[in-house]
Amino acid sequence: MWYGLLGLLSALIALHLSLVFKSDNTDLIGSSLLYWSAAILILRQKHSQLHFSSNLASVMIGSLILISVLSKSASIAGNDIFLRVFPILSIASLILIASGIQGLKQHWQELLILLIFAIPPGLILLFFDPSAMTAKVSAFILWSLGFQVSVQGVLVSLPKGSIEVYSACAGVATMLQLFGVALMYLFLQPTKPYQKILIPIIALFIAFLMNAFRVALMAVLVALGDQAAFEYWHVGNGSLVFSTIAVVLFCLSSQVLLPYEERSL
Repeated sequence: MWYGLLGLLSALIALHLSLVFKSDNTDLIGSSLLYWSAAILILRQKHSQLHFSSNLASVMIGSLILISVLSKSASIAGNDIFLRVFPILSIASLILIASGIQGLKQHWQELLILLIFAIPPGLILLFFDPSAMTAKVSAFILWSLGFQVSVQGVLVSLPKGSIEVYSACAGVATMLQLFGVALMYLFLQPTKPYQKILIPIIALFIAFLMNAFRVALMAVLVALGDQAAFEYWHVGNGSLVFSTIAVVLFCLSSQVLLPYEERSL
């Protein structure tokens, strides 16, 4: 059963990623790769301890969810919100089929990871909008590098151009990405109570700071009049570069924080 479920899971992941790449949403692409990787690593670590025991009702519910996911996938066009709930619905359906409702408990870590992925950044922005803070930090970075810069609200101004830090550019998506990586790290590594608090905080700080550097770079590009480069770092693959750097910095920071003898990865 394990290999059959693994094959089905692989097919679902491939389907989801193909739909995500078609959406041309770079933040969603990066998040999808990170969160699927996190869920797979957690599943891989515990696979020898899993119990497969389902019943007809659970199999039927899981099958209905899976059929619904596949049916919806056939009609998705562009950046559909369904792409965010696809992973958790897929995993939940397979769990129900393989282990029944009681199996949800043994997979709570994977479900939690994918539940966070399902949260759209726009929902977070309703309660917390770091745009003004991002603008201030970006302006400070530019000032530290010797630029003549001013900031007013969410507007970062250089002598030859300015940019406005909209909510969508405030780095919430990157913070969600790195928060998921932090949770994965906590699930996979034995950590002390203070580390369970400190590691997510470090992840959020690194994500915020890297986005502030990206905004600072875009402000310089606007001042230089290089629209093509601005678009690349704004909505193109350039944003993935900063996300990757953020993940690498977080991993390095976590390795420093966790003594060598306590590491399991």
